[in-house]
Amino acid sequence: MTRPSTALLTDHYELTMISAARTHPQAARPCVFEVFARRLPDGRRYGVVGGTGRVLEALADFRFTPDELSLVSGFLDPETVAWLADYRFTGDIDGYREGELYFPGSPILTVRAPFAEAVVLETLVLSILNHDSAIASAASRMVSAAGTRPVIEMGSRRTHERAAVASARAAYLAGVTATSNLEAARSYGVPSAGTAAHAFTLLFTGPDGPDETGAFRAQVQRLGTGTTLLVDTYDITAGVEHAIEAAGPQLGAVRIDSGDLGILARQVRDQLDSLGATGTKIVVSGDLDEYAIASLRAEPVDLYGVGTSLVTGSGAPTAGMVYKLVEIDGIPVAKRSSHKESHGGAKAAARVARPTGTVTEEVLYRLGDAEPEVAGHTVTPLQIPLVRGGEPVDDLPSLDDARDHLRRALVTLPWEGLGLSHGEPAIPTRYAY
Repeated sequence: MTRPSTALLTDHYELTMISAARTHPQAARPCVFEVFARRLPDGRRYGVVGGTGRVLEALADFRFTPDELSLVSGFLDPETVAWLADYRFTGDIDGYREGELYFPGSPILTVRAPFAEAVVLETLVLSILNHDSAIASAASRMVSAAGTRPVIEMGSRRTHERAAVASARAAYLAGVTATSNLEAARSYGVPSAGTAAHAFTLLFTGPDGPDETGAFRAQVQRLGTGTTLLVDTYDITAGVEHAIEAAGPQLGAVRIDSGDLGILARQVRDQLDSLGATGTKIVVSGDLDEYAIASLRAEPVDLYGVGTSLVTGSGAPTAGMVYKLVEIDGIPVAKRSSHKESHGGAKAAARVARPTGTVTEEVLYRLGDAEPEVAGHTVTPLQIPLVRGGEPVDDLPSLDDARDHLRRALVTLPWEGLGLSHGEPAIPTRYAY
């Protein structure tokens, strides 16, 4: 099955810019573009790179077929339309691997190609990296707050249908155990999970009133005693009684979706234990964010379900990444602005760590210069090859590789960098040029 083109996932001005540039030799000049964030979202101590794999997928499908050309020919000159018809990216891309931590100024992605080839990718690259990195960063904070307890992503109903799939992927990268979204399971192999909503319990309402026990029995009959029963549709105490009546003390879990979750979790734990269901787990959900999860660490909660605060802007603020031209024909270039500063010239990056493994700083240096040396510390380069001559390199890290890498990277941060309190980035960025 042919995948749809990604060529129109861009802004109008990217193409008019190419049209104007192609009237001069500048359009073919070799250029370097860098993706970076000038600052982290307010209060965040680190960011997580997410979406690199999706960028490479989208790049492979960035083709102007007759359908796309029909649209752009309405505002572009025929010569540019013909150029787009033959468009293929032929340049090189390096970048931070997915699951890597980033900080202000980190050259997360470096694109080297003729101007027209590279600039046309700006909107596509930024839309993926900004979204996925925002979700991965938010999910990482939630997973850290949960400690060893699993977190399930269930935010599909709170965002755009395609964003829901990308969100589930990014959340899994950050350590979330499973998703409710089946397209994410099909497209990216993310484990899926889910049982029933309040509507299912309400369905079992007859002339004599609700039959919560009947609803639970039907669910257990089909899904087994290991299922999770939603016990707060009516009275939560009665709901727990009905759950154990329907499934017995071997019931897998009960879920609480509203109310004062800490108080209710303690109440339900005591009730389950008194009914002999000492192994039945407690799942909580309902607009949880990292702060709510942290507040429940001392409560008898076994698993968290997160949604709205993970997939929406309030809980996952944009990473604020930009795609800037930093070099033309080997000449450093930079925009001059007191509020939107950038550093010209192609850069490499390395992370400096003590012998204990704790990172002390990120160093940016001119591409081609020797790697920085810091006495008594290890220095690890951060960018890896992603694309050469327009084609993805072999053996790129998988989604599970990225998930494992992030888990290891978080351990290298100073302890205060993993806290939820506001503050400066967990490690400073140093410009060694």
